[in-house]
Amino acid sequence: MNKDVQKPTAWARVTGWIHHHRVAAFLAAGFLVAIAGTVAFTLLQQKPVPESSGKYYSPLTGEQVADEAETKQAVTAIMIENSPDARPQSGIKDAGVVYEAIAEGGITRFLTMHQQDKPLIAGPVRSLRIYFLDWLAPYNASVAHVGGSADALAEVRNGSYRDIDQFFNADSYWRAADRDAPHNVYTSFEKLDALNHAKGYNESHFTGFTRVDGKPSEAPTATAITIDFGGQLYNTSYAYNKTTNTYARSLAGAPHLDREKGQLTPSVVIAMQVEMKLIQPDSGHEDITTTGTGKATIFQNGTAQVVAWHKADRAAQISFTDATGRDVPLVRGQTWIAAIPNTGGSVSWR
Repeated sequence: MNKDVQKPTAWARVTGWIHHHRVAAFLAAGFLVAIAGTVAFTLLQQKPVPESSGKYYSPLTGEQVADEAETKQAVTAIMIENSPDARPQSGIKDAGVVYEAIAEGGITRFLTMHQQDKPLIAGPVRSLRIYFLDWLAPYNASVAHVGGSADALAEVRNGSYRDIDQFFNADSYWRAADRDAPHNVYTSFEKLDALNHAKGYNESHFTGFTRVDGKPSEAPTATAITIDFGGQLYNTSYAYNKTTNTYARSLAGAPHLDREKGQLTPSVVIAMQVEMKLIQPDSGHEDITTTGTGKATIFQNGTAQVVAWHKADRAAQISFTDATGRDVPLVRGQTWIAAIPNTGGSVSWR
């Protein structure tokens, strides 16, 4: 009687093959080890792909916005007057970045930059100076103004800018009845957005400042700031509020108010020291050096940091570096940049 013959197991067949084909087996094993080693090395050398946070931030203010489209929203700059007859102004509290500098005769003027936050009313709108063009150029922004100095108008009308001068777009501005001319030209973002859209100015692509979340210093060292432009009516001061991590701005010894939204409270204040000289004695127009490098003081989180400002050319964004040459990030929110003259101006704090 025949007995059942037990079939060899899979493992037995493999070991049997290896026993009879030792050379081929060793070669195959070596090849597989080499492949495995190569794959492992490659995986270890690859940098991990970071997970998307799903968050988007305004390049103007650094604050979180709803989606990517918001980050590309068109930027609009507005020249705002600051003579006593223009106060209180409208729309400044909604600006992401504000540049402040002397326009003429010691009188300061503001360039307000807007992206997401759009005031219903803005003004009084006044004339343009060429150094304000140097500051707005990096933002790929439209600029709302009422005429300007001869050099500024020659530059802004050369085809390289998004010029929305009131002279050529009168329907987008109006004169208020409760103010005397020339302190009574106003506009709104309902009108400016429509004007920008009609001209095809629908997006702005630019690099803003490096931004970080604010964190109040446990031991603030600069809670009272004084910025002197050389004239009592235009000198400013800031009082630090640790609770809100902002700076309450005062002008000429009184709280500086946005007519519709109350006292101005930027998150960052920067005193940027600049060379300034009179170029048109008959009009009092000034010339400010905007490119190159100079000294600045950044106030944020209740502290003061002396830094250097840099601007390579008209199209380049301003940068701020510390003593080691590293970029200094700014706290998210409204940033106020005051260009104070090296001669006749000053900044102090305590």
